[in-house]
Amino acid sequence: MNDRGAPRSPSLAVLLSFLWPGLGQFYQGRRRMAALYGFPILGAVLILVFQLAGGIERFAASLLDPTVALTLVVLVILLGIWRLLAMGDAMAAGRSARPIRRSLVLPAYILLTAIVIAAHAWVGAVTWAFYDAGSHIFVGQVGPDVTPPPLNGETPDPSDNSVDFQATPFPTPSTTSNRITVLITGIDSGRGREHALTDTIMLVSVDPDDGRVVMLSFPRDISNFPLYGGGTYKGKINSLMTHARLNPDEFPDGGLPTLAQQVGFLAGIPVQYFASINLDGFERMINIVGGVDVDNPKPINDPAYLWRDGTAQGFQLAAGPVHLNGRIGLAYVRSRQGAGDNDFTRAARQQQVLSALRKKLITPAVIARLPDLISAVGSSVKTNYPVDKVADLLTIAGRVSDDTTTRKVLGPPYAIHPPSNTTGGTYTLKMDMDRMARLSIELFGDDSRYNDAATGTRSSASPTVP
Repeated sequence: MNDRGAPRSPSLAVLLSFLWPGLGQFYQGRRRMAALYGFPILGAVLILVFQLAGGIERFAASLLDPTVALTLVVLVILLGIWRLLAMGDAMAAGRSARPIRRSLVLPAYILLTAIVIAAHAWVGAVTWAFYDAGSHIFVGQVGPDVTPPPLNGETPDPSDNSVDFQATPFPTPSTTSNRITVLITGIDSGRGREHALTDTIMLVSVDPDDGRVVMLSFPRDISNFPLYGGGTYKGKINSLMTHARLNPDEFPDGGLPTLAQQVGFLAGIPVQYFASINLDGFERMINIVGGVDVDNPKPINDPAYLWRDGTAQGFQLAAGPVHLNGRIGLAYVRSRQGAGDNDFTRAARQQQVLSALRKKLITPAVIARLPDLISAVGSSVKTNYPVDKVADLLTIAGRVSDDTTTRKVLGPPYAIHPPSNTTGGTYTLKMDMDRMARLSIELFGDDSRYNDAATGTRSSASPTVP
């Protein structure tokens, strides 16, 4: 269809089709072509509006699904090509314009083309970052063992990880609870480490009905504990993951899944999901969200602290409110050698920083930093949490507060140091399973495996641990 009346400006037509494909054709009086170019864009915009209706956080969470993200990447590329075609068509249709007008259209087309390519490349790169992160973070319900291998190809000391399978297995009963329970492990495989040990072992359990959260930290020196499949693990709990990975005949569930089930067994609550965090990525996440704010309960003076970059030794921090960047925040959750400090105080600080990071992650200001944030998360986090439930988890996280969160570190009296002459001089902790049972019932009620929901009486805590 030809233009009607006086020739229209081809440069303006190109600009209009740049703003919305089809507008330039409508301006030129070519209504069929306007509909051809315009309606696909309208459909795409309506789909986007529908997706955003649930909130931008929920939309961003949906992009962590690799299928959704990859579909959007393809759509972004196609829409960019469609815009360029619409602009080219508008330019070609303006050939009948006066020469002075034709002389302006090519530079305008080149400039706007560059803008389209740059804009769609940026959006495509951000969307691809979601795709890449989702592909690496979510390992699925049944998938590869995400346990980090020991460094330098070495294996844990067998004398520290012997297993006795003589005890009777103690089954973990099923539960119909809506509770979401995740094992969070912090993998520290930096300088001075011979093995990738789980120095952070934290169970986080959320009741989605009321938003109440329980955080339980297991000290790394717990040993001589009953195994969920029967027997006793004589090594320390922070070596169980690597030991299970290297001994699949004894632990067919694999490294991290074994640790998840074991921690749930001891705590008395089934663990459905696990998440593994590399501490280098944890530092990056804190920096990306602009740091976190905590109230340090007491001064820290750890002259033996070794910074992960190896540049200096020693870590000091005053008591009171403090803003932590990534480097200081990582030291805050790793230091344990200062006066009055130990694995228990460190675990309490880890819970504190994790809660502070959660607050930052759900603030609108983080949205602008999503590309960097998802890149950091993708390179440092592995989980079997279902990707299609991430949006629901974010909704629940928005209801959580310090007032609805209970934090416990399973040091004394729940785990105590046996007499040194019975441990060969090695510092270990042994759990008081009766105390653990009472705490589990207090925290989880009928959901606890130590509680008989039918009769309201406590079941046997555990087999006797030698």
